[in-house]
Amino acid sequence: MDEIPTSKELVAHLAVQEGSVEPLADAVVDAVVMALHEDLTPEGDLSAALVPTDALADGVLVSRSTGVLAGTACATETFHQVDTSIEVTWCRNDGDRVGPDDVLATVRGPLASVLTAERTALNFLGRLSGVATTTARWVDTMAGTGVRVWDTRKTTPGLRALERAAVRAGGGWNHRTNLSHWIMLKDNHLTGTSVADAVAASRSLWPGRTVHVECETLDQVHQSLEAGADALLLDNMTPAQVRACVDEVRAHAARHGVRPLVEASGGITLAVVAEYAATGVDYISSGVLTNAAPALDVGLDLPKAEIPCC
Repeated sequence: MDEIPTSKELVAHLAVQEGSVEPLADAVVDAVVMALHEDLTPEGDLSAALVPTDALADGVLVSRSTGVLAGTACATETFHQVDTSIEVTWCRNDGDRVGPDDVLATVRGPLASVLTAERTALNFLGRLSGVATTTARWVDTMAGTGVRVWDTRKTTPGLRALERAAVRAGGGWNHRTNLSHWIMLKDNHLTGTSVADAVAASRSLWPGRTVHVECETLDQVHQSLEAGADALLLDNMTPAQVRACVDEVRAHAARHGVRPLVEASGGITLAVVAEYAATGVDYISSGVLTNAAPALDVGLDLPKAEIPCC
């Protein structure tokens, strides 16, 4: 669809994502603290305590399958929270496409510390690379249409910021951050009121904020356009129904000079996403990007443990 004249809040939300694949540093630190606490409470790594204190590890993080890398900051942070002397040097970056046996990074440091951090670091790397890989498949399938793929709030509790960064690493875009980000009026929110009244109340309570309305019928699209919604979510529609709604939006824009952003969602799978992308919507959103992404298979290879001579 043509250029979107929409709310300043929404424009800023999309602009800040351009080219950004790194998660916020605080989110990385907090997630790693939680993960290591889970893995090391109450008595630490009992097995690693048996490793000679002077044994050194000189290994590589390796991809064992094809995908898109994400989570490097979390992996590095994991090693460093366990032992600041561990050296992690990345050969690839978040957003890079990787294949079987590709070396992702070198890891050097005390063997016991490396072993303690290994599984937690790999969990972050595999999980987040899996999200990036799944997202990239959707992006590739929609290539050339001009339509972007959006994630949803269907994220792992406590890991949303990391998974949203992984979506960006895969070439996707982030929907609203949380419930306080902008107003989303779904069917349950409209119980006992009209679209027009709900949009008006939103404007009155939160001037300047984005108002996004879920529509399940063409009539609801018409109501939302007349109410001046900033964005429309076309939910659980067929491609033909979505196309009819897009035509209505275009006709309204021709009369009034402005139009909302148009999003399609609900029941859209990778197998049919190209058909939906051809309807003229701006975004297609799917919880699959984060809640059904299989982990990328990655491992830490330690060819040998070096024990210095006395």
